[in-house]
Amino acid sequence: MKILIIGPSWVGDMVMSQSLYTTLKAKYPNCEIDVLAPAWCKPILERMAEINKTIEMPIGHGAFNLFGRRAIGKELANSSYTHAFVLPNSAKSALIPWFAGIPVRVGWKGEFRYGLLTDLRPDKRVFQYMVERYVALASSRGSMQADVTLESCPSPKLIVDNNSQRLARERLKLDSDRPVIGLCPGAEFGPAKRWPDEHYAQLAKYLIGKGQQVWLFGSAKDNAVTSKIRSSLTADEQQQCFNLAGETSLIEAVDLLAVCHTVVSNDSGLMHVSAAVGCNIVAIYGSSSPKYTPPLTNQLAMVHTDIECRPCFKRECPLGHQDCLNKLMPSQVISAIDNFLE
Repeated sequence: MKILIIGPSWVGDMVMSQSLYTTLKAKYPNCEIDVLAPAWCKPILERMAEINKTIEMPIGHGAFNLFGRRAIGKELANSSYTHAFVLPNSAKSALIPWFAGIPVRVGWKGEFRYGLLTDLRPDKRVFQYMVERYVALASSRGSMQADVTLESCPSPKLIVDNNSQRLARERLKLDSDRPVIGLCPGAEFGPAKRWPDEHYAQLAKYLIGKGQQVWLFGSAKDNAVTSKIRSSLTADEQQQCFNLAGETSLIEAVDLLAVCHTVVSNDSGLMHVSAAVGCNIVAIYGSSSPKYTPPLTNQLAMVHTDIECRPCFKRECPLGHQDCLNKLMPSQVISAIDNFLE
């Protein structure tokens, strides 16, 4: 088998998709797996042992570009793929394997995909979790419900490059004199997933007082948030708090998260990365739900409020109060993290 995966566009979803690749390798040890994905996902894919090659998707997320997709498909037609697995639900995501003439094209029913997929699975809602929906595609339509449960899905495991980790730590002047706790206060999806900055600041202050050091992770877009958290600390506390947002590449963040004893994170891509490199995880949920995309690890504490309006799965609070996060007190997160520190 030579397999083409049409990969998801979000980092967290890409990490979870590794469970499918691991399953395919277990079923078909000699299969070759290539993944077509946006450029920003390439570093994650390069840390998956199951992947043969990453193919950069040049068409932007959300762009239809029929002729561009046709050109990519015709180019891939020479690669002799036998199977394609289409993980996004859109019609456009199924076009490239169709244009490439790949004989077996597998995916869930989505928008106008009849004819584009040869193995169209009718209702993904028979599975609660996204990772189950990915892994089920490796089984036949008739056996998938018997084959797949959340417990049977292999957990993602990203490769950590020790040399890259060492170089990043030297460049950023990071030591291990104190145990490291990672905080990931950003969320690309929107503010309804972000625990308040002042709550993260209280948590950082508590951790430093307990003898830990804090590393703040995120992209350049998160730097305003991480800078505010660090600036809320005293001068002495700031000596044990390192703002890495925008200072690392995604692949450096993978290696540096692996240093952390425990990571506290909003429901974000870095939460899934942290789980895949073996950290203890305290996962904070606001508008989203752990009943759909939990971190795939047993070293996990999930915290959230139980107010009536959550989960709403909105980017911004439709009621304007964001109580699902504002009323999630630092004491609740501290209690969860203390169980790991003890």
